[in-house]
Amino acid sequence: MITEEMVLKALSQVQEPDLGSDLVTLKMIKNLTIKDTRIEFTIVLTTPACPMKDMMKKACEQAIRLLVSESATVDINFESNVLSHRKDVQQLLPQIKNIIAVVSGKGGVGKSTVAANLALSLALSGSSVGLMDADIYGPSVPIMFGIRGERPKMRTIDGKGFIVPIEKHNIKLMSIGLLIDEKDAVVWRGPMVSSAVKQFISEVDWGALDYLIIDMPPGTGDIHLTLMQTLPFTGAVVVTTPQPVALIDAKKAIAMFAQLPNKIPVLGIVENMAYFTPAELPNNKYYIFGKQGGYNLSVEYDMPFLGEIPIVQTIREAGDEGKPIILSETDPISKNAFLNFSGLTVRSIAKLAGM
Repeated sequence: MITEEMVLKALSQVQEPDLGSDLVTLKMIKNLTIKDTRIEFTIVLTTPACPMKDMMKKACEQAIRLLVSESATVDINFESNVLSHRKDVQQLLPQIKNIIAVVSGKGGVGKSTVAANLALSLALSGSSVGLMDADIYGPSVPIMFGIRGERPKMRTIDGKGFIVPIEKHNIKLMSIGLLIDEKDAVVWRGPMVSSAVKQFISEVDWGALDYLIIDMPPGTGDIHLTLMQTLPFTGAVVVTTPQPVALIDAKKAIAMFAQLPNKIPVLGIVENMAYFTPAELPNNKYYIFGKQGGYNLSVEYDMPFLGEIPIVQTIREAGDEGKPIILSETDPISKNAFLNFSGLTVRSIAKLAGM
C-alpha cells in the first residue's frame, strides 16, 4: 500500500536545481493525494517561467517509480509563487516582487530589444509584468509595442492622481514617448530628467507585479544613479555585442553596480548580434562583430552567461512593426534564443535565494 510518507520520502531525493535543496524541504510539494496506485500532487515553482520544470517533473516520476512503485501512475501539476528577492520590500513599489534593470554601457547594442522580449517572455509564461522605458532621450517602447500616439489615462487613488500604464500583450507599459509628441525633442537638463524618472516610480499605478523590467538608457549617468539609489533592484542584465568597443563599455556598466553603496547583483551578461546565419545556409554561423566576446566577459567577471542572440533581419522588422520577435512564428531560431535567455535570467534570479 502506497502511503504519503513513502511518496514524500521519494520526492525528498529530488533537488531544486537552483535553490540547493530538495522539493520537500523547500515545501514545494502540495495537494498530495493517493488512490490505490494513482499519485497526484502539485509542484509550486518560484516562477511560471521556470526553465527546469520538465526536468523536475521527470525526476519526480523516476523517484516514485524507483522508490515507491514501478506501476504507479503519477500526475504532476504546477503552480507558481514568484518569490521577491528585493532586500527591502517596504521601500517604493512594495507590490512589485522583482525589479530588473536591463543595461548597456553604450547605445546601439539592442538593449531595448532585449528588454522588450524579456518582458514578453515572462508575461507569456503567466507572470504579471511591467516594462518601464527609462530612456528619456530615446524612448523605444511606443514603437516596439505598436502604441505610438496613444496616451495613458489618469486615476485618482486616495486623493492623489496616478498615471495608468498602457497595457499591451499583458504587459503594463510606461514611457516618456507616451506623454509627448514623438516629433518633439526632449531638451532637458539632468535634474529634469531625473524628476521625470522619479514620476515613473511614484506617480504611476503599477499595481502588483511579479517583475518590473526597466529599460535603462545607455551609459552610466544621472538616470542610472537616480534609479539605483531609489529602487531596491533584484538585479541587472548587461547587454553587449561581441566587439571590443562594446565590451569596454559593458565593463563600465558592471563596475557601476559594484561602486554603488547598495550593491546590485548582476544577473548575467547576454550577447546580442552574436552571429549571422543566412537563410540559404542554415548550418553556418558568421561572427561579424567577433566571437564569444560576451562569454569571455562573463568568465572574466565570474558572472552567468545568459546566451547569444543572433543578428537577424526579422528581429529588427518585428520591433519596428510593434510585434517583438518573441510573439512571432516566422523565426523560431531567434524566438528560442530569447526564450532561452529569459529562462537563464529567471534561473539567475532564483539562485539569489541561496546566496
